[in-house]
Amino acid sequence: MELPLPETLRRLRAHTGEQDLNPQVLAAKTALPESTVRALLRGDDLPQDTVEERVCDRIKRLADAYLSSREKRLSDLVLEVHERLGISTKWARQVLKGEKMPSVPLLHDLVAFFRVEGGEAFFTAPPADALNRVLLPILTKYENPEQDPVTALMEKFGIKAMDLRHHGSMTRGQLENLLEGVIKSVMPPKGDTSR
Repeated sequence: MELPLPETLRRLRAHTGEQDLNPQVLAAKTALPESTVRALLRGDDLPQDTVEERVCDRIKRLADAYLSSREKRLSDLVLEVHERLGISTKWARQVLKGEKMPSVPLLHDLVAFFRVEGGEAFFTAPPADALNRVLLPILTKYENPEQDPVTALMEKFGIKAMDLRHHGSMTRGQLENLLEGVIKSVMPPKGDTSR
C-alpha cells in the first residue's frame, strides 16, 4: 500500500527532521521545479496542470540537466536522441525543448535514454506523486533498515548509484574483490582488539 505524500512526509520527518528533504536535490530527482517541491514540502496546494504540461516540462528539465552536467549544447543532444531513438532532428529538438508532446513509444524510449526510475509515470505523474515516489524509498530505509548487505555497504561508501551488479559492467570476481577491499578497510585485523 502506497502512502499519500502528507503521510510520507510526516513519517519521514519523525525519523530525520528535514535531513532528507533538500528541495534542490528532490527537484533534480523528480524533474520538478524547485518551487513546486518547496510548496509540496510545505503542504501547499498546487495549481492544476495537464499531463501534457507535466510531460513536456519534465523532458525539458531533464534535457537541461543532461546538457549542464555534460557541458554540451542542445544540438549535441538533439543529434544523440536522433541517432539513438530514430526520430528526426526536428522532432527531437521540439520534444527536448518541451514544445511538443512525445508519443507513448517515444516517451518509453526517453525513460531509457535519461535512465529515469518509475517508467513513463516519471513524466506523467502529478507533482505530489512524483515527489512521493522519491521519498518513499528514503522512508523505507528508516522504517525497514534490514536490507541486502551489499547494498548497505555501497550506500555507506556513497556508491549506491554505481551498483554495477545490475548493469553488467563488473564481473562477479571484480565485485568480490571490490567488496573484499572495502571490508578489509573497515574490519580490524585478526587478533587486533584495539577497535
